[in-house]
This record gives sequence, C-alpha cells and structure tokens, in this order.
Amino acid sequence: MEKEKVPQDQGNLTKNNMKELVYATDENGNYTTALSTGWEPKTIALSNSIDEINERIADAKLQVKNGEVSPICYFMELNRMDLLILSNYVGMWKWRVKRHFKPAIFAKLNDRILQKYAEAFSISVSELKKFKTD
Repeated sequence: MEKEKVPQDQGNLTKNNMKELVYATDENGNYTTALSTGWEPKTIALSNSIDEINERIADAKLQVKNGEVSPICYFMELNRMDLLILSNYVGMWKWRVKRHFKPAIFAKLNDRILQKYAEAFSISVSELKKFKTD
C-alpha cells in the first residue's frame, strides 16, 4: 500500500488518541513506516473477536456459578488462554488440566497444584479457591 493511501478510518485507536504503525511504500517504491488511525474492516473484525471472547468469559462464569466447571476454566478464559497454553504454563498434560475443570476434582487439589494455576493467572491461591461469581 502506498504511504498516501494508508487508512485513516475512525476506530478504537482514534477513541484513545492512538495510532498504529504500519508498513507502506513511499513515492520511490521503498518500504517505509506510516501512522494509521485505523481501518474499518480491521476494527470490525477486532470488535467481533473481543465480543466473542467476552461471551466465552461470561459463559465460563455462568458454568462456574452452576457448578458445572471449576474456577480454573473461568480464569483460563479471562486470561485469553486455551487448554494447550494453560497446560504449558502449569507444566501438566492437557488431559490432567481438563480433569481439573471438574468441580469435584478441583475441590481435592492440593495447594502446590493450585499455586501453579494461581501463578499462571497472576492471582493468589485463596482467590482461586474462593472465586465468587456474584
């Protein structure tokens, strides 16, 4: 894209008085950088993906409240992790982490294991154990 044609649409960046650094070509065809306030298709795509993430967080919170899953599932979604990422952070197999999603199994976890999850989520063990969905 040519430097003069870098999108300057209204978007999330404009609301926060920010600009994004993008690559463009100058008048000689050489790559250079330019500042953009946003691009409408990108803004829409990002907004849709954030909405989807927020839905997943709300669903996980409701499932914790209903006793269907443990707080680990909620904090995983809240921290925008998936099962593979979380299992890597805590140093456990995916199947083992998934097993800890079960409230009955979660209730039996010792503090050493809970500490691994708490560190991955940047919270305390007590916050993880006493998570309230109110």
